[in-house]
Amino acid sequence: MSDLPKIVVLSGAGISAESGLLTFRDSGGLWEGYNVEQVASIDGWYENPKLVLDFYNMRRKQAFDAVPNQGHTSIAELEQFFDVHVITQNVDDLHEKAGSTKVLHLHGKLREVKSEHDDSYIDDSYIIDIRDGEINVGDLCPNGHQLRPNIVWFGEMVPAIEQAAKIVSTADVLIVVGTSLVVYPAAGLVDYVPNGAKIYLVDPNPPIHLQKSSFVTCFAESASTGMQKIKQSLLKEFNING
Repeated sequence: MSDLPKIVVLSGAGISAESGLLTFRDSGGLWEGYNVEQVASIDGWYENPKLVLDFYNMRRKQAFDAVPNQGHTSIAELEQFFDVHVITQNVDDLHEKAGSTKVLHLHGKLREVKSEHDDSYIDDSYIIDIRDGEINVGDLCPNGHQLRPNIVWFGEMVPAIEQAAKIVSTADVLIVVGTSLVVYPAAGLVDYVPNGAKIYLVDPNPPIHLQKSSFVTCFAESASTGMQKIKQSLLKEFNING
């Protein structure tokens, strides 16, 4: 067990958007004319797996070229002084690229594939070259089942949510960045924060009720600038020279 103060960061699409990875909200909920439900849901997979694979092959190439922004970097730098755990709703690896070492992906990883019918088969080595690595209809796991992205789609359970809740339940500080806290079950993680723990929210447009909350400190700005300010605030609060 670490004696360092425990900081848990809950990150969402907003922090990746600053690195050029557009969210569905930015695109009006569409991808090349298709609704999000058609390319990011289990029903969409059953209806048109090729379309879904094409979408994630494209996202994989975009993620390869993306670089971490100051928001990711500030979170990673906190590990020098605190016990930092990142719980992210994002499927890219920008937190890892920035240097964060304890990252839990609630919604899966672009780099991984899994069997369509066997949840226990997950492979992180299938896509050797993420720039050119594609999954196509007809690509099979060793048991002969179609491979699919290891992504939690709309309409599917979130296997890591219990683990995430346990991590949050032991936090001294919770930082919410890049997520509006409206998508469940991830939004419900805030309910597990211990009494007395500090909560920070970084959002260009924080909800009014949170701005008025005595339990949440809001930074109404981008992830990059907000995280830099939170980092300096935490170093000062815990009397750390960083």
